[in-house]
Amino acid sequence: MSRRPVLCLGAGRMGRGIAHAMAHGGHDVRLLDMKPREPADFRRLHDEALTEIGRSLAMVADLGGFDPALVGGILGRVSIHPLDQAEAAFTGAELIFEAVPETRDAKAAAFALADRHAGGDAILASTTSTMLATELAGLTALPGRTLNAHWLNPAFLVPLVEISPNEQTDPDILARLERILEQLGKVPVRCKASPGYIVPRIQALAMNEAARLVEEGVASAEDVDRAVKYGFGLRFGVLGLLEFIDWGGGDILYHASRYMAQATGDQRFAAPAIVNDKMERGQIGLRTGQGFFDYSDRDIDAYRRERLGAFLAAVRNAGLWNQPVTSADEPRRSPPEQ
Repeated sequence: MSRRPVLCLGAGRMGRGIAHAMAHGGHDVRLLDMKPREPADFRRLHDEALTEIGRSLAMVADLGGFDPALVGGILGRVSIHPLDQAEAAFTGAELIFEAVPETRDAKAAAFALADRHAGGDAILASTTSTMLATELAGLTALPGRTLNAHWLNPAFLVPLVEISPNEQTDPDILARLERILEQLGKVPVRCKASPGYIVPRIQALAMNEAARLVEEGVASAEDVDRAVKYGFGLRFGVLGLLEFIDWGGGDILYHASRYMAQATGDQRFAAPAIVNDKMERGQIGLRTGQGFFDYSDRDIDAYRRERLGAFLAAVRNAGLWNQPVTSADEPRRSPPEQ
């Protein structure tokens, strides 16, 4: 199946990461430099961008991601274009990623350029991590084709892309973007236009709490991160946060939240209303057949076995699984280094 070109407005770090991912997925990718430059300056940018993308491709190949012999062919799908060749760069592009600096003026200029040159069915996807799709819709004459597609760095490795439409986004545009991303092996998730989207909102709380633990002398930075890597991270790499609530029982979170809020005197630990409401209704997860998810028609034993198998695989992959000790003289594995 032939694939139409992809255009990135901006040849910086995000544009290069997306170019890597899209070229790896079989697309011809054009990076449009959004700054007017003298020919010599553009040539330096051109060479720098291709070198960086080539190095990231080679690194993934060297790590076992694919045959290193393919690097040159993949990199050959990426081209860099100066701003004065914008019209040609837009020609035929099905998907246009806006990847300019996080300022309103830069976004407005990028969308104005897209308004002039984008094809009639092109998808206009911002990669902004700070502005909302509803705000961006006001910067373009094409709000029905505009939405946010928030990639997580490194864009060429992390599967997740958070997609946030505005109120005028055409459902077909949303569905097309999801299909293109899924063909790359990405995992698109939808969210409303809300500050922080999903992952940045959750991780901001987690990172700040980790910093507070060090600030308060509760644990060293090394031990906080060991706890995250070998406890928090392993568990939530298998079970999502809401699935984990259901797995253990929403009642546990309910009581733990009450204790933490009372013990610390800080309402940041208080449970949200939805947890309290589910507690009152007896919808606490696996034990009741209903929580954040519906388990009424699920084979619970098979579900538990599958998830525990994934846990075991994660522990083994981390190099932390020990076979049963059959002799008191057997050496035991040392804990991992930080």
